[in-house]
Amino acid sequence: MHTLFETIEKIALKIDHAIKTEDLGYCDSENSSGEDQLKLDVKSDYLIEEAFKSVPLVKDLISEEKEGVLHLHDGGKYTVCYDPLDGSSLADVNLSVGSIFGIYEGEPKGENLVASAYVVYGPRIEIVRVVKGEKPKHYRAQEGLFNFICEISLREKGKLNAPGGTQQNWCDYHKSFVDDLFAEGYRLRYSGGMVPDLHQILLKGGGIFSYPGTSDKPHGKLRQLFEVIPFAFIYEQAGGQAVDAKGKRLMELVPAHPHDTSPCFFGSTYEIERLKDAYGVKS
Repeated sequence: MHTLFETIEKIALKIDHAIKTEDLGYCDSENSSGEDQLKLDVKSDYLIEEAFKSVPLVKDLISEEKEGVLHLHDGGKYTVCYDPLDGSSLADVNLSVGSIFGIYEGEPKGENLVASAYVVYGPRIEIVRVVKGEKPKHYRAQEGLFNFICEISLREKGKLNAPGGTQQNWCDYHKSFVDDLFAEGYRLRYSGGMVPDLHQILLKGGGIFSYPGTSDKPHGKLRQLFEVIPFAFIYEQAGGQAVDAKGKRLMELVPAHPHDTSPCFFGSTYEIERLKDAYGVKS
């Protein structure tokens, strides 16, 4: 696993350089989900693919920017599923963006995830990574090296509320849930980037990030293999919870297609239990 994490560190430095120096405009193409691709999306995807081509441990790559599976090494042990540049449309206004990696042993599904990591490209480059049975570890880049900062643990209750999706498309009970948290004094923290928002909740000790099913996207927007399951793993290992709209653990997801999506809720215990009540989930 050390080799995979070391490769992600090298990738992070290269993508950060691309963000700072390369064209931020759109390509004349769409990704497999029908979204317009930024040139940075394509470049980040290329950098990740090229890096893992030299890692024999990696059997297959599955990218948010590509359809299907890219086979690399017959003797490989792991499938790496990744979102090359989550929130890339925020780069042109100089907000933080990120990369997400899920490392699966065997069939890509929640129960087979053995490690995950994400990178935050902001004023500083930071990585959070975790393996099964351990607390997430936080690292920060300095002069090209990633230095360990701390282990991450969530408190029982937080103060931050990061609600995703267009509000006019929320169902009534989700809107009531969000409003009730604000009435309790929760602070709104939502940039439009999954990585920086979930990172902030983790480092601040708790809160909730929600991306529900909506009238225009009833199955949610965020992709299970690249975004949802890797972050669910991190949140559970940090002592929090990660569930879908039925209160089911996101780590139990079994995607039928590489680009399947799911409603998703990540947070500390108090907020997730409140969500379950709002959604009528019985324990």
